[in-house]
Amino acid sequence: MTISDAKAALGNIVSPLGLDEYMKSLHFLGGISCDRKTLVAGEWTELTLVYEVGAVGLADGAWLKLAFKFYSDWALFQTSDPAGANYVSAEYHAAPLLPGQSPSTVQALKVRFDQKGHERPFQKAVIIDIVDGYLNAGDRIVIRLGDRRQGGAGTRVQTFVEKNFRFRMFIDPLGSSKFAEVPRDCVIDIVPGAPHALKVIAPRLIDTAAVLDAIVRVDDIWGNTCRDLSVDGNLTLTAPAGTVRHEALKFAAEGWTVARLSGIELAGDGEWRLQATLDGIAANPGIAFLQMEPLDSGLRPLYADLHVHSEDTVGTNDTYYNLSYGRDVAGLDVVGYTVNDFNITEAKWNEAVGLIAKLNEPGRFVCYPGTEWCGNSAAGGDRNVVFLRDGKPRFPFDEQGKSVRSFEWNEFTAGTIKPGVWPVNDLWAAYADDPDGHLMIPHVGGRRCIFDWHHPELERLTEVSSAWGQFHWNYIDALSRGYRLGASAASDEHQGRCGGGAPATAVFGSRGGLTGVFAEALDRETVGKALRTRRTFATTGERSFVSLRHSEAWMGDVASADMSMPLAYRLLGEHGWEEISLYDADHCIWHRNLHEEAGFSDRRVRIRFGGARIKDRYRAAYWNGEISILGATVLNAQGVGFDHPEQGVWRTGPTILGFRTATHGDIDGVELTLSQLAGARIEVRANITGYPKVGDPLQPPPHIHAPSVQLVMTGEELAANGHINLDIPGIELQLSVERIADVNLPRDVSGAIDLASLALKPGREHPLFLTARQRDQSRVWSSPLFLTV
Repeated sequence: MTISDAKAALGNIVSPLGLDEYMKSLHFLGGISCDRKTLVAGEWTELTLVYEVGAVGLADGAWLKLAFKFYSDWALFQTSDPAGANYVSAEYHAAPLLPGQSPSTVQALKVRFDQKGHERPFQKAVIIDIVDGYLNAGDRIVIRLGDRRQGGAGTRVQTFVEKNFRFRMFIDPLGSSKFAEVPRDCVIDIVPGAPHALKVIAPRLIDTAAVLDAIVRVDDIWGNTCRDLSVDGNLTLTAPAGTVRHEALKFAAEGWTVARLSGIELAGDGEWRLQATLDGIAANPGIAFLQMEPLDSGLRPLYADLHVHSEDTVGTNDTYYNLSYGRDVAGLDVVGYTVNDFNITEAKWNEAVGLIAKLNEPGRFVCYPGTEWCGNSAAGGDRNVVFLRDGKPRFPFDEQGKSVRSFEWNEFTAGTIKPGVWPVNDLWAAYADDPDGHLMIPHVGGRRCIFDWHHPELERLTEVSSAWGQFHWNYIDALSRGYRLGASAASDEHQGRCGGGAPATAVFGSRGGLTGVFAEALDRETVGKALRTRRTFATTGERSFVSLRHSEAWMGDVASADMSMPLAYRLLGEHGWEEISLYDADHCIWHRNLHEEAGFSDRRVRIRFGGARIKDRYRAAYWNGEISILGATVLNAQGVGFDHPEQGVWRTGPTILGFRTATHGDIDGVELTLSQLAGARIEVRANITGYPKVGDPLQPPPHIHAPSVQLVMTGEELAANGHINLDIPGIELQLSVERIADVNLPRDVSGAIDLASLALKPGREHPLFLTARQRDQSRVWSSPLFLTV
C-alpha cells in the first residue's frame, strides 16, 4: 500500500470529534483532588475528594481504592446508615460528551470500607466497585467522607498530628484486580487543636545536691502538643515546708508550645509540688511532684523510651521530628529509634544512623538505633534489637554481607518477599558473638513474642506495657519458665508522640510506657550496661518510680537470700497508690490494699473493667453498658483510667448510668458516690465486643467467649466482702465492684517485707517483683530480684 493509499484509508475512520486530543490531555490513570489542605486533629467534618477518570477509562467490573495508612485512628467509615456518623458515599458525575461520543453505561457505584483492603502501609481502604457498565475518560467520582447530606454528624478526623497525611488512590481500570497507583496523593496537614491542658515533665526523684531541669508544654484535648502559640505562663513551686516561689514560663512562639527551665536550685528535702498555668487562656493546669533527698547509691532514675517509630517505616512524621520530640517535648533521657526490619530501605537506615549519632549527647540525651525483627509468632515473634555501641550497627547486613532482616519487603520492593534470618534462632546467631553490644527485648504488638524461644545472654528485658496494651500475663509467663528477664515498657510510638504518648482510638489505644533505668551517668555505655543488668522498672507512661532491694542486692540482681534481712521497697507517684503486690513469678504472694488501710468509705464504690479479649493483635475488649443503682441516690459519678475523649460515663436517668470504654490489658473504672451503701442494689451490665477489623463498624464482632456479662449485688454483700469480682473468659478479663476510700492516698509509699513470712520454697531461685497501681489506674512493675533461698 502506498502512502497516498494509507491516507485515503484514514479518511474513512470514524471517531468522536476531538476525543483523541482530549484523552491525550489527561493523565492516563487520572487524578484525585481534595477540598481541604488542613484539618484539626480529632475534629468532626465532611471531606470531599474527587477522582477524575484518566484516559484509561474504567471498564465494567473495575474497582477503585481510596487508601490511607493502617496506623491512622480516623474513625472507621460505615456505609449502612446514611444518617449516622462516619457515613461514606460515592457518586458518579458524567463529563460533557463530545460530538459522536456515547455516554458511560455505569448503573451504580457500590461502596464499602475494608481495614485490610490494600497493602501495607496503605491498608485501610474505601473500596468503590463499578456496577453494570463503564466510565468514560473525564468522568468524575465524588467521594464524601462523613457525608452530612442526610443528617449525619460527619466524620471524626485522625486524633494525632501529622504533616502530609495522605489519601492515595489505586485503580483497577480493566477489572482484572491488578491495581495501579494514581499519581499525586491528596496531602493534608493535620494540626493540633486549641490548648486544653498543660503538662509538667520533671524528674520524680533527684539528689539533694542536684538542680531542677523541667519542661512545661501545652497540649490539646487529644494529647497533641500545640504549635506556634504566643503565650506566657507561671510555674508555682511549693516546697515541702509549704513556702511558695514562682518561675515565669516563656513558651516558644514558633514550633512546639514548650517552655524549658534549667538549673533551678531547690532548697529543702522532701516532696515538692510543681503547678503550671497559662496567662489569659483557660486550660487545665499541669501538676507534677518531685522528691528531693540524698541518693547514697550514686544511681539516679532515668526515663527511656526504647521503641519509637518514624515514617521511615510505619510511624508518623520524619525521624528528626520524632527524636527531637522525645528530647525537647517529652523530656526523655534515653530514646531508642526503631524500624520494622523488613520495611526499612538501606538508604533510610543509613541516614537515620547518622542523625542519631549527631543527636546523641552524653550528659544530656542518649539515643540508640534499633530494629524490630518482625518474625511471625510461629517463628518466635517480635524481638526489638537495640544497638548499644557507637559506630555503624550490624544491619541490614553483617560483615560477610549476609542479610540480618527477618525478610525484605516494602511498598517499593519488586518481585517476591526475600527471606532473611528466620526463625528467631538465626537472629540470635547474628549477634551472639557480641552480647554486650546488643540488647534484645521480646515484644508484644501485632506479632507477639512467644517464650518457647529465649536467649539468656541477648534477651535481658521484656516489654510489659506499650501503646498496644499492658502485658502482665506475658511477663509472668517468661518468669515462670525460669527466664531471668527484667521489666521494660515503651511507647511503640507510631503517632509521633513518644515518651508515653497519648492513646489513639484504634489498635494503639493504650497509654504507652516508659522504662526507668538506674544508672550512674547518662551516656550510651553506662545506660547500656544498666539495661543489660536489668536495673530497670516499667511504667505505663508516667514519671513514677519503684525500687525493690534485699540487703545490697537491687532488682535485676541474682543473689542468695539472707532470711534475716527483709525486702525493702519504695514507690513514688502522683495520684496516690491504691494497691501493691509482690509476685514470685506468676504467683501473688503478698498484697496491700491502701484503700482498706485508709478506711473504706460508707458510700464510695468503684466499678472496674479490665483486661483483654485475646493475646494477639486485635486484643482490645470494647465495653458498652449500664450501671443501675436502686435503693440509693447517685450523688456523683466520674471516670478513672479513661484514655481519650470518646470513652466516658454519663447519666441516662435518675438511677442509671451509661458507660463506654476499651481496655487493652489496662483497667478503666467509674467511681460513684452514693447517698448510702446500706440498702442499695448495684447492677452492672455490659456487652463486650472486639475491634471491627472486617465488616460493618456499626456491628462490631461480639467477644465470642462472653458477649455480655452481668454483675449484681447488694450494698450489704459489698460491705461484707470489700470487693466482688467476675472473672470473664479472656486475658485477665474482669469486671469488679469494690469499695474505696474517701481520702487522698499516699504518693510516697515504702516498707519492708519479712522474707520468712513469704514461705518461699528452699533450694530454688525465686524471681520476686513488685507491681503497683495508682488511683488513676496507672501502673508500675519492678524488675525481679532473683533470690535463691
